[in-house]
Amino acid sequence: MRIGELSRRTGVNAHQLRYYESQGLLAPDRGANGYREYDESAVLRVKQIRHLLGAGLSSEDIAYLLPCAVGEAPELLGCPELLAAMRSRLRRLDDQLDRLARSRGALVDYIDAAERQGGESYPPSEAVPA
Repeated sequence: MRIGELSRRTGVNAHQLRYYESQGLLAPDRGANGYREYDESAVLRVKQIRHLLGAGLSSEDIAYLLPCAVGEAPELLGCPELLAAMRSRLRRLDDQLDRLARSRGALVDYIDAAERQGGESYPPSEAVPA
């Protein structure tokens, strides 16, 4: 199948499919005319990629995980590459959560200090630009 059909069958636009190819996540054959030709397994592969992206994994992480992926959701087998990549991603998420919690705490402190100085109470009635 060509890229347009793969796009229709997966709901992923052709631009994204070409990106997945550039990241080594998809490997279409090339027809004599130079067009990308995908086999039936590409539909499942794209669905797996979308689920893994939805879990917050990077395309680099996914490249390591795909050999361990089974089924659409996908179920991930306990490959060493898989476990290392997921643990690394979990550490990055934990670091981000810690930074966000510290930022939130500092912002709450600033708001409390401003309110003590006679400012508007939290939450403000008017939206403040981000």
